Amino acid sequence: MPASRRHHRTLAVIVNCLGVLAAVPALPGTAPRAAAAPAQPGPAAAAPAPAERATPIPTGMPAAPPAVPPASPAPIQMSKPPVTVAMTAANTPAPGYQIEVRNAGSTPVDTTVRQELPAGSQATTVTAGGRATRAVGSSGVNEITWRLRLPARSTTTLNTALSTTTQGRSVTAPACAYGTDGTRPYDCATATWTGPGVPVAKVTAAPVWRRPPVLLGALAAVLVVTVGVLLWWWQRRRQRSRVATGTGDSALARGAGGPASPAASGPAAGAPATRGTDGPVHPGAGSPADRGTVYPRPAMPPLPGQRRKPPVWLLVGVAAAVLAGLVGVGAWTATQRVSAIDTNKQPTSGAWIGRSVTGAVGVPLREAAFEFTVYRVACGTQGLPSAQAGDRQCLATVGVRNLTQGEQTWHGQLQRAYLPGGNWVAADEDATRVANLGRDVFAQPVAAGSRVLLPLVFTVHGTDPPRQLELRSGVFSAGVRVDVP
Repeated sequence: MPASRRHHRTLAVIVNCLGVLAAVPALPGTAPRAAAAPAQPGPAAAAPAPAERATPIPTGMPAAPPAVPPASPAPIQMSKPPVTVAMTAANTPAPGYQIEVRNAGSTPVDTTVRQELPAGSQATTVTAGGRATRAVGSSGVNEITWRLRLPARSTTTLNTALSTTTQGRSVTAPACAYGTDGTRPYDCATATWTGPGVPVAKVTAAPVWRRPPVLLGALAAVLVVTVGVLLWWWQRRRQRSRVATGTGDSALARGAGGPASPAASGPAAGAPATRGTDGPVHPGAGSPADRGTVYPRPAMPPLPGQRRKPPVWLLVGVAAAVLAGLVGVGAWTATQRVSAIDTNKQPTSGAWIGRSVTGAVGVPLREAAFEFTVYRVACGTQGLPSAQAGDRQCLATVGVRNLTQGEQTWHGQLQRAYLPGGNWVAADEDATRVANLGRDVFAQPVAAGSRVLLPLVFTVHGTDPPRQLELRSGVFSAGVRVDVP
């Protein structure tokens, strides 16, 4: 056997031995066989014991938890309030409202009902012991307050009448029922009073000849006719000058081709001969020898007709008329475009979703996903955490309704209060959580089709209240703006 083949066989044996040795520790241990015992008579053989289950060998590493999708926060669940508010506008010449406060529980409830008064209005009639008061942080009377104790399963009706300085405009005055602390609302409602129809004054149309389009059309027609008449007059004058120039040229040509004048041919017949200064004396011109051959003068070519230019006054007049027409058309077009501009329209951009809407307190305003209704804005309200020195907290009672088919999450940093100086502050999330009894209203989404009523707190610097609130559902939503009286 060759040496190389022997080496290969030896190496193969060594490798097989190593494999057997490596596999031996993994084999289950076997107990030695017990010696056979002598057979003894006895009872029936017992059933064999079940085999023991194999236990997993600990590896020293914790097992990975099963893959479970992260749980999304549950939407805000609003419990049914013990007190509900319903509101309607009265059909009266002056703004009037009827407020129904109902206690559906089995125990009496103490509540405070507040109705907001719009700017420029004052209460003339208040029933059930209500009083027109000034909200904290405001400069004038802007709300009506009732302190009621509602019996179990009862309904209390409140009536108010207002007077306004503006006639013929709709008036919105929302009302809310609060708990004993005056910060957390039970329920809110709003109603808009619309006065009787004001007869619309008939606007008589201007005469046809005074309407701008007709005047501009007449001016354009006059300009066209004037330019046409001037061109026709200029063409006629040019033709006449051409005819006159051609007649003169023909007469001149006929005169040049006639007999030569006698003076040009030499001395007259029969005149005596004259002596030249250097030559001999010549005979008279009448002799045939001295006359020679007479050739006719060639006809002169006709003079080219000069092209007449229009007079300067004509050019200046036409230019002035055209310029006046262009200026008139431009002014009328600019006037129409300016009058068509809507000054109340909010600027929009392709990056925003929807259009921004502006309204007053108590008016439901819709944007891309939510319908916001601001029922009340009061600064310096008690029951809130104390702010820093120089700061003041303003509480806004806001109703939020989800208009979409899915849950919607909103954020506190997107809710802003604009101050008179132009600065703005975002919602104070910590103070808002305290006002909502420790519940983070921005961490939970709003369920589809549901409505939540909650207080929002804004911490402002100074004594001036906000002049406008901006509320929106998302970063790219155009949002709504609420004017604060």
